[in-house]
Amino acid sequence: MSDAILTGTDANFQAEVIKSDLPVLVDFWAPWCGPCLMIAPVVEELAEAHRGKLKVVKMNVDENAQTPQTYGIMAIPTMILFKGGELKEKLVGALPKAKLTEAIAKHI
Repeated sequence: MSDAILTGTDANFQAEVIKSDLPVLVDFWAPWCGPCLMIAPVVEELAEAHRGKLKVVKMNVDENAQTPQTYGIMAIPTMILFKGGELKEKLVGALPKAKLTEAIAKHI
């Protein structure tokens, strides 16, 4: 995983996401999820391309149940864009890079 991507946990979610000065894209995923693995390189590209303007956090839903439950994650991959500690956009499924880039552009 790229050093531009942080590992999110239930324990660090508040500090890394909610209290972040930068907008944050949280990728809710699991290692057994085919579409999650397919989109992982795209998430890494986005993290590199927006370094310094966007924080990217990947959260394994198998290891962290509380946060996905709090945000109503019913399917993975799901990506949520937070800005100023608030949920701004929820993107469900292995979406094309252009769609993710467009969503990010609205918030950075």
